[in-house]
Order: sequence, then C-alpha cells, then structure tokens
Amino acid sequence: MSDLSSNDRSADNLQRRDPRAERIARNRLHPLYDSVISAGQGEVRGPSGLLRKNPHVIGFMGPNGIKRIDRANLSSTGLNSKKRTGEAKETLRPLHRIDKPDFYIMVVADMVGGRLTGHDKDILGLAHQLVAKRNGAVALVCLGESKETQFDLAGVDRLIHLDGEEYEGFAPEAKLAALEQIEAQYQPEHWLFPDSVNGGADLASRLAARLGERPAAQAWQVNGAQTVCRGASASVDMVRETPRILMLLEECAEAIEDTRHQVLPLDLSSASIPQTDYRLIDKGQIAVDSNAVPLAEAEFILSAGNGIHNWDQFHAAADALGATEGASRVAVDDGFMPRSRQVGASGTWVTARVYLAVGISGAIQHMQGIGQCDKVVAINTDAGCDMVKRADLAVIADSEAILAELTRLALQHSLSKSRSSKDQEEKSDAA
Repeated sequence: MSDLSSNDRSADNLQRRDPRAERIARNRLHPLYDSVISAGQGEVRGPSGLLRKNPHVIGFMGPNGIKRIDRANLSSTGLNSKKRTGEAKETLRPLHRIDKPDFYIMVVADMVGGRLTGHDKDILGLAHQLVAKRNGAVALVCLGESKETQFDLAGVDRLIHLDGEEYEGFAPEAKLAALEQIEAQYQPEHWLFPDSVNGGADLASRLAARLGERPAAQAWQVNGAQTVCRGASASVDMVRETPRILMLLEECAEAIEDTRHQVLPLDLSSASIPQTDYRLIDKGQIAVDSNAVPLAEAEFILSAGNGIHNWDQFHAAADALGATEGASRVAVDDGFMPRSRQVGASGTWVTARVYLAVGISGAIQHMQGIGQCDKVVAINTDAGCDMVKRADLAVIADSEAILAELTRLALQHSLSKSRSSKDQEEKSDAA
C-alpha cells in the first residue's frame, strides 16, 4: 500500500509537457508566439529532458555576457502580442499643448485619397523635431477633400483646411494662391512638402519661385542648421544650410507615436485669396490598364488564392474594380497566374491602401508580404483562417457570388459617373 502511494506521488511530481505550446515557442512567426512566451509556457525540452534556452526572449543573457534588452518596451505593455492577435487596446496618449505659439512650421500634405499618407506622417514627425524645445506649433495645410479622422495622433497642432471645389484634383494655381495668403498672414519659419509625384514637389517649386526662395529637394536629414539632400540618383549626399522651403523624402523622420495633439483650427482670410480664372483645368485622370501598374506600387490589389475556381470572373472583377491583380503562391504554382503577380515574402512585398484577398487562407510568407497594407479585406468560406483573422473586414461567403455582385456594382457606378460627366459637359457647353 505504501509502495503504491509513493508511486502515485512520484507520478504527480512529473512535469507535464504541452506539445502545442512547445511548437509555438519554436516558431517565432506564429501569431501566438509572443503570448506563449510572455505567459511562460514556452519551455522547450529536448529528448533527454534538458531545458532548451530561447536566445530571443527579452532578458536572455548571451555567451558574451550581454543581456538582450527590450528596445521597443514591448514586454511591459504587451503590444507585440496584441498586435499579432488583434486584441490591442487603445491607450490614451498624453496631450501635447501649445496655447500661444511664437512661430509655425507649415506642413502641406499630399492627402492621397483624402487621408494622411505615411510620407505625410513622416514629415509631421520631422516638423516636431524642428520645433523641439521651443514654443512653436506644427500646422497642417489640407487643400481639398479630407477623410482623415486622426489628425491628433499624427502630430497636428493647428489645422488649415480649405475644401472648396477649386482645390480638388490638379489645381496648382488655386493652391498656390492659398499658400501665398498663408505666407502673408502667418509667415511660417519653414514650409515642409513631400517630395512626391502626388503634387507636393510641384507645389513646393511653385511657392519657392513665387517667394524667391531656394528650396532643398530630396532632403532626408534636417536640423535647424543643416540639411542633407540626395543627389546624382541618390548616390551622393549634399549638405547645405537649412532653407525655408524643404521637399522631403519618405522616412526623413519617425512619425509621431507617443503623444496626441490639439488640432486647433487656424483662421485664414479666404476673402483675400484671389479668385480668378485659372489657366490650368483638370480634366480628370487618364484611364490606364491597372495591370500595367507594378504590383509593389499598386494602391488597390485584388488577389486570388486557391479558393478561386472561375478565373474569367476574377479577371472581369479586377477590370471592373480597376484593381491590380495579385495571387498567392498556390495560384501561381498551379499556373493560373504569372510569377510576377505573386504576393508574399517569396514574391512581391506590397504596400497597397486596400488589399482584397479572395480565397486566400493566409500562409506565413503571404502574410509577411502584405504587412504594410493599410486595409485588408478577406473573402473566404473559412472563418477561422489566418487571413480572416488578419483582415480589417471579412466576408464569410462564396467568392463567386461576392465577385459577381462587386462587378455589378462597379459597372453600375461607372455608368452613372459617365452619365453625370456628360451632363456637366453639356451644361458647360450651353453656358
């Protein structure tokens, strides 16, 4: 009897292993990796029972005596695991207040699609570096339609928003007139523009010519005294004094992530902006083949996976939506799409504003390739697949029915738009 009880106690003292947790701990790309490690469930033992050390854990002491530190402070806040699992809770950032600024840094944003781009946010971060430790404010100039709802988190202290019809599309003369009025009324210390094809470089050049300033183009390192600019196809760095007008490259600074800002409106005397007949008239964008756009530069991608069976319907939907076609590795390996259309770590890394994944389960290499996309929409019949978990919007339904309805709505919208444009042309001709 005593022998039996001692055997029971020894059996109870045996350490029970969790094979699933061990598999997750060995795979750093697994969505639950950080939660398993932070919970202390990631102990991996070898066949002999010896505990294996994980050199990637925060606080691990390496053989050279250097301790692995947490540079992003992820261990204390749990942001890394929450970002992967989609359970991140918004925390209220401290408010940065500038009640009576002594000067302004004006940032003229591209606002592609009515929203701040990553390029715009980088420039706002640089503007705050120029203002640092002084009583100045960063003002954002928004010309045209705005759909942005997070100006405060992007670092905007003051906002000038002019949303008249004259500022829509390509309207450099109207926008230049507004900037001249801002210059006369506020005399900002610096003007910051994105050096991009979306209008920032053109508008900055026009303003510099009108004010008689010598701007800095292709600038990527800026402080109050000196500016470093790219030259000779980005092979040479040129150093010069920091001018008033700067055309800045992407990643010129880190975007604001730690504070929120007031976003107080700045008054602008719009009555003094000259309203004249402008010589340049925007006739709209020229229709191009969406598949002629390189996959890495496309803003709207319709991507197909193993769940697509009607490929003619898929191509028709992409054409109606004006989307660039993409594909998963399975679809490419099966010969349905060319290799140049493969999305993922083993194909092309994409940075689309909208990524519509149809019938894609979400392999690890594919999820890596779409990591920089703004919005991901998934259409799939499997509600538990990784792509649905990653998506900002998921539709659990048959892909053929959804694509058919999307195609119908897109064609209906384009037809109504063409009719309205014809009516406007007839009215203008009659006038």
